[in-house]
Amino acid sequence: MKKLMLALVFSVISWCSFTAHAEALPPISDYTAEMEAHTGFFTFYHQQDTGHYYLKIPRNEQQFIFQTSLPWGLGSNDIGLDRGQLGSTRLASFTVQGNKALLVHHNTYFRASSSNAAERASIDEAFADSVIAGFTVVAADEQAVIIDYTPFLLSDTHGVVERLAQTQQGSYKVAADRSVIYPARSKAFQDNTELEAKVTFSGQGKGAYVRQVAPDADHLTLHLHHSFIRLPDDSYATREFHPQSGFWAEEHRDYAAPLGESMAVKYIPRHRLAKGETITYYLDPGVPEPVRSALLEGARWWQDAFAAAGHPNGYEVKELPAGADPMDIRYNVIQWVHRATRGWSYGSSVIDPRTGEILKGHVTLGSLRVRQDMLIAQSLLAPYAENLSEEQQQALVADIEAMALARIRQLSAHEVGHTLGIAHNFAASADDRASVMDYPHPLISIATDTGNLTLANAYAEGIGLWDKQVIRYGYGEGGRQLARIIAENKELGLSFISDPDARPVGGAHPDAHLWDNGSDAVAELERVLAVRQTALQQFGLANLKSGMPVSDLRAILVPAYLLHRYQTEAAVKMIAGEHYRYAVKGDAEVIRRPVNAAQQQRALKVLAQTFSAEQLALPASVREVLLPFAYGSGSTRENFAGNTGLIPDPETMAASAARFSLQLLLHPERLERLAQQHQHNPELPDVAAVFATITRTAITPARSGVATTLAERVAFEALTAVAELYQRPLSPVLKGRVLHFIESEQRAWQAASDSAARSLALTAIKQLMDDGTWPLKGAPALPPGSPI
Repeated sequence: MKKLMLALVFSVISWCSFTAHAEALPPISDYTAEMEAHTGFFTFYHQQDTGHYYLKIPRNEQQFIFQTSLPWGLGSNDIGLDRGQLGSTRLASFTVQGNKALLVHHNTYFRASSSNAAERASIDEAFADSVIAGFTVVAADEQAVIIDYTPFLLSDTHGVVERLAQTQQGSYKVAADRSVIYPARSKAFQDNTELEAKVTFSGQGKGAYVRQVAPDADHLTLHLHHSFIRLPDDSYATREFHPQSGFWAEEHRDYAAPLGESMAVKYIPRHRLAKGETITYYLDPGVPEPVRSALLEGARWWQDAFAAAGHPNGYEVKELPAGADPMDIRYNVIQWVHRATRGWSYGSSVIDPRTGEILKGHVTLGSLRVRQDMLIAQSLLAPYAENLSEEQQQALVADIEAMALARIRQLSAHEVGHTLGIAHNFAASADDRASVMDYPHPLISIATDTGNLTLANAYAEGIGLWDKQVIRYGYGEGGRQLARIIAENKELGLSFISDPDARPVGGAHPDAHLWDNGSDAVAELERVLAVRQTALQQFGLANLKSGMPVSDLRAILVPAYLLHRYQTEAAVKMIAGEHYRYAVKGDAEVIRRPVNAAQQQRALKVLAQTFSAEQLALPASVREVLLPFAYGSGSTRENFAGNTGLIPDPETMAASAARFSLQLLLHPERLERLAQQHQHNPELPDVAAVFATITRTAITPARSGVATTLAERVAFEALTAVAELYQRPLSPVLKGRVLHFIESEQRAWQAASDSAARSLALTAIKQLMDDGTWPLKGAPALPPGSPI
């Protein structure tokens, strides 16, 4: 009883203390009387003398979308903190208790679509929400309270510190004394409130990437932005996800689903679009010409798709109005972003997590992508040859720019497509370039009349057939029409394969590739190798503008020398490849069959050229113009690495290219599939056929005793690639086949003529057999590939 009395006394004292504190809070009108008010969805007050923002919070726990973003970035693709980058989108609310206010992130993945309030509450209580931030109430009335939002606005809500640490740039923290609010981009509107701050992160900037872009790597000043967005009304109609629709999926779990039915609920993300309405995108006014016109034209390609879906005026693109903030939720924007190096472009969206409704599309386009395309074209066309007239040179330079702008149009359409809810379709290149949602490689051809290279059809123009079908599914009529569209896609011969199947190096689908062309990946690889040889035969001073350092040719050479790299990645998927589609029960047929024997054998034969010393050797005319870097110039990541110091190293270039192809061919998943396929169909090549091709092409030429140094380099790249495969975790079946090959190589080298190569090969193999280590290091990685 004594303990109970003490507890009651303590509770009364606590209640009295709380009541006294609540009564001590000043009224909102008094507290904010000297502040500048910004009235809107969430009203905020600016206290100019202290530089603080005070936020007015209703007591009714109204839910809203809380969105964070990064309006001003760091400028490094490698670190990945770009201008205009969207952060997390959260369903949130403020809850007020006494003198405390909490910003709560609601758990939207676990739900119960039930009319039973108790059942819904049981799910809410079973799965945790997350409190994003806590605040002390400084003023109050019956309907609302005031909090000082400034400390939270000046905190690391975008995960900058974590990102800098992940990329090994240094240890940082927010420097409050170097951070301020940013009134120019802080505004309140009827349906959204936008707050922004200039935040400095201080620490020890030891990373190369941060030192490349920051004037003082120890102090990085970025802008962080917070958006409070009113939830849309309930009239939006969700649309079901189908794995063949071409859309992404927004998923949640419904614990009220009837027994026997899936709890997984999947919607496609899409904009709300009723008849007669228009989805409007706005282009960043900071884009220079002629890129601006190209971006506008490419983004407007989607008008044709919306018209075909029954919305002739359903989509448009304009320039962003003067004074408009691109981070404002009211604007779907296409932003032009600068970085120190070329990097990815993105199509992101602010999506209502309850329904999948897209509230804002936000495209980020990297400005250096257009220059990379111009570099590719310059490496191929040799526009500055002395035997060309000035008029002819200008025509070729115009062709280079035309190709780069064609790519920008395609890129603009591609990234806008993502913000419409559409996923990648990496099978489109095999369907006659049926979609802008693929990653296209420029189609370079050899003119039949002149034998010169031409860029006349480098990139497709306009929206593709697949794109129109996807927009019909997402924005056209619903109901039974959706199933009809899926059926039509098959009738039209359209395929859909996306990231999980196309990106893995060991991928199996023969049509799922990035940066490729053609319906037959192997035939296209043969053609690209011929184009590459033509480009290398003419490469030289003709590829360099007058007055530029000759050593610049080292960077210009890279895209020509590696012209085949992506088509090699495409062709290698024919080896142990399998045809399949994203089937659902009820489809007319379910397909899974291996690529036929003739195609696999042909692929193996053509792929061998990509690690042949003869194919990879540079012409003498090219080697002669590859000079050490001129004073004032230097090596970058876009150059080949080598072993010859200041002098360019063509043999290491070749070794790196050979290693790239060999590692693709010897991917463990590919060889595991190959062994199983051969077991079921002996007509298909087996693992031994792959090893025999490697031996014949890359290793045997080095056993002669009089092999060129390049042949020796390629041979040891092959042996190293096999040794690295052997050291990986493999099934006993594949492990045994690799071991058998290594033992056969040991016998072959023992029988070879005495040479330095023989001595090294036998020593290395013996060490591998004795203790499982391999004493040789493979050639350096190729210069960066994606994105182009």
